Amino acid sequence: MSKKLFTDFDSVSAKAWKQKIQVDLKGADYNETLIWNSPEGINVKPFYHKDDFEGKQYTEVPSNTWSICQSIFVFDVEKSNSKAVNAIKRGAESIIFIIPNNEVSISTLIKNIDATSTPLYVELQFLDADYTKQLSAISGVTILTDIIGNLARSGNWFNTLQSDHEQLDCIVSAKNKTLSVDLSLYQNAGATIVQQLAYALAHANEYLNHLNQNLTSEITFKVSVGTNYFFEIAKLRALRILWKTLAAEYGVTDTCHIIAMPTKRNKTLYDYNTNMLRTTTECMSAILGGANTICNLAYDAIYHKDNEFGERISRNQLLVLKHESYFNAVENASDGAYYIESLTQQLSEKALVLFKDIENNGGFAKQLKEGLIQKKIKESATKEQEAFNSGSITLLGTNKHPNVNDRMKDDLELYPFLKMNSRKTLLQPILEQRLAETLEQNRLKTE
Repeated sequence: MSKKLFTDFDSVSAKAWKQKIQVDLKGADYNETLIWNSPEGINVKPFYHKDDFEGKQYTEVPSNTWSICQSIFVFDVEKSNSKAVNAIKRGAESIIFIIPNNEVSISTLIKNIDATSTPLYVELQFLDADYTKQLSAISGVTILTDIIGNLARSGNWFNTLQSDHEQLDCIVSAKNKTLSVDLSLYQNAGATIVQQLAYALAHANEYLNHLNQNLTSEITFKVSVGTNYFFEIAKLRALRILWKTLAAEYGVTDTCHIIAMPTKRNKTLYDYNTNMLRTTTECMSAILGGANTICNLAYDAIYHKDNEFGERISRNQLLVLKHESYFNAVENASDGAYYIESLTQQLSEKALVLFKDIENNGGFAKQLKEGLIQKKIKESATKEQEAFNSGSITLLGTNKHPNVNDRMKDDLELYPFLKMNSRKTLLQPILEQRLAETLEQNRLKTE
């Protein structure tokens, strides 16, 4: 009984597996039949083997201590405070407050919340020096201000280039504060995973060049997680590798904090309950990829205002994953998965090549100003849109197996489509757009 299991069986090499597969194919071409190419230019094989990783170092993922986060847009400060307190009682372990203006009272907003035990993230949609100083003085509060991200999203600085950078310096230099990079925009606009990673790295590099090694705390990356399950796991792992590589060049902290949330790009207006299935698998990818904070998206977020039911369901999805599915009980569950390890390494390598190309051609800010970043994302988004339109990308209930009796026109509290407002901008903004928008607009016209 002390004999080890399977010791009577010889190990099978990768070469032997491939030979067996080729015999079973009965003359069909191995590459054409079983290997497919991803939009990132990665050839996905039918099997992966430890022989492929001899002498290679595996990716290190931080301990599995992810927290459940609730995102709250602050429209009414007292109601937002009440919502946050209630969310914490019901299982939220951290809060993101999205603050639109400097009229929001900070003391009222965080009343009865212990920021030392419940981390608070504050995302400012404006910049004000006095307001920033008030937030910086509160222990346990992290300010998520990304001035380059705002430039890419809106086409303008918050105030001016000089003013924005001065206030960024104040935020980063404050005790226990952090540098923030929001790469969710690129995913929601249709960028490939390689582009998302390369742009995030180039985006962060702009800040490091400006700060000149004056970064003492870890950086925070805000990431949107898409529907390609294993690729998204690998994306977050690759992001840590890339940041570690870049940080070493500047001699700054090489750890990073990742806040992950599901993408909006594949969410649908019709058959909206399928959004819960999508967000569940996307949150699973985020957890297995090593995200530190998971902020779920309500199933009705694209067409309903914030509501208690949608937020409770989205929070409960994470509670089930954590406390009933034990996604917090296994350390680095993807460790040893040769497929994920291969994807991680390939995505890292391809993103690093693209990053170097961006830097060799003037850097991220320069290419953003010239419209090159926008052009590349639009090209990728157009290819993805064409794949959806042709049915190669499937969204159940929308472009496959639609419920023809489903009616949505009377349920729209929010405008769920891309808004095109004429305004003066310094550069062309990067626009977020869902895959199903045109199809949904045509359906709404017939209701």
